Amino acid sequence: MMGAMSWYARPSWRLFGQVTADLFVLGWAAGWWLVGRLVDATIRALAAPARQTAQVAADLQRNVGEAANQAAGVPWVGPNLRQPFDSMAATLGDLVVSANGQVAGIEQTATLVGLVTFAIPVLMLVVLWLPARLRFVGRARAARALAAHPNGAELLALRALANRPLRELAPLAPDPMAAWRAGDAAVIGRLADLELAASGVRPRRRP
Repeated sequence: MMGAMSWYARPSWRLFGQVTADLFVLGWAAGWWLVGRLVDATIRALAAPARQTAQVAADLQRNVGEAANQAAGVPWVGPNLRQPFDSMAATLGDLVVSANGQVAGIEQTATLVGLVTFAIPVLMLVVLWLPARLRFVGRARAARALAAHPNGAELLALRALANRPLRELAPLAPDPMAAWRAGDAAVIGRLADLELAASGVRPRRRP
């Protein structure tokens, strides 16, 4: 289909450059993803002491709770004996909550910093790479649409006369504009092929 979207040029040095650029973007993204994961893991490691504190405090709270239950079983004085253990268990519970909060905060920070470490360099490169690729897609699509037009060769030739530098036009004819005005089919065909090639599209098949 002549108007179909194409992300790559015909086989040429431009295609080689496009593929190289795409591979570089993919490699750049993969590299920064690994860096982001490393940053994430490094920051998460800082939560290890708080995580251990929460674990130890939770174990102590459980043991103190068991001791409180045993003290409560002592006849007559059980409730009084249990109060210090209950107070200690409550303090340990607060410590567990605080330590878990520190762990959650560190892990959230690790996720955010890791994501930012990955996203900023990748987005900076995509901002440079994507517009150029979209311009190529639009130009190639327009060239294909012109080639499908009944007067496509003449339109492409006129576009070549308007867009291509003189050093590319000069070898085609002594006076390409005059040849186009005169309807010289051979020169018009060469001009059309020049514009298609410059747009990354294969030249038209002519009889």
